[in-house]
Amino acid sequence: MRPGVSTIETTIPQDCAGNRLDKSLASLLPDMSRERIKALILEGCVDGPAGQVSDPALKVATGQTFSIGVPPPIEAQAAAQDISLTIVYEDADLIVIDKPAGMVVHPAAGNLDGTLVNALLHHCAGQLSGIGGVARPGIVHRIDKDTSGLLVAAKNDKAHEGLARQFKDHSIERLYAAVVVGRPSPPAGTVSQWIGRADNDRKKMAVQPEGRGKHAVTHYRTLERLADAALVECKLETGRTHQVRVHMAHLGHPLIGDPVYSKSKKHFKSLLETICFSRQALHARTLGFIHPVTSRALSFESHIPPDMQELLSRLRVL
Repeated sequence: MRPGVSTIETTIPQDCAGNRLDKSLASLLPDMSRERIKALILEGCVDGPAGQVSDPALKVATGQTFSIGVPPPIEAQAAAQDISLTIVYEDADLIVIDKPAGMVVHPAAGNLDGTLVNALLHHCAGQLSGIGGVARPGIVHRIDKDTSGLLVAAKNDKAHEGLARQFKDHSIERLYAAVVVGRPSPPAGTVSQWIGRADNDRKKMAVQPEGRGKHAVTHYRTLERLADAALVECKLETGRTHQVRVHMAHLGHPLIGDPVYSKSKKHFKSLLETICFSRQALHARTLGFIHPVTSRALSFESHIPPDMQELLSRLRVL
């Protein structure tokens, strides 16, 4: 392994046996994309039982251990920008942000600046983990642009690896507040459905047959019955793309205002236009985890933001 790099070690479980190396490592290391891992393999940054590995398509076997050398972070392509942040907690290892709706987490085509990463680069002044690569320094997980609420970012690789491990083993506490169309029946339950790319639209996610995409589990319970709607708490056991939005739509209770997965009834459309509510009604309300360096249990709560509060108020009197 090259000197001067941080090393991540992982062992191949039985359910990955026979798969490609890059696919297996991507499933075991949720903070790194498959393309990033493939590039590291081709650059000679991955060692296996027989030494350096150079073939991303190598078939792996149960019990094999691989070491991934992550090069020191280079200067991020994103520019540091002095953007106001609502900081819930911060120490030398990590920072917890209450993200507003409308803010993209990291730069991508169409959103090259004004993102959370741009803001963190300015606020943390070079103290962000490099594991996520130059486009996503410090980012351990994401929430959608138009979802508000709590998100944690890592300031160093030890914190990043520790948090990523907790996300992978589903020990992170994540509770979302969602306003959905209709009233779920039963009022509480669990959705355990695989989520993958939609067959007819690769930009959308959809419930898929077992084995397609990734297994996802959402526990929900109704907090308040509203006018042909409900305030629902969703507890994530897994963290898949658009998980709450897809699972609630699968139940027949899509999020009010969701431009992708919901076709709200006409009176909701009129209400949303009246109060200028133009996003899915989803808020990451609770975030709890074990501090990856101090081992202290941390839990944070974010109040439902004013735009969702107004939506709730209107639905209470309809």
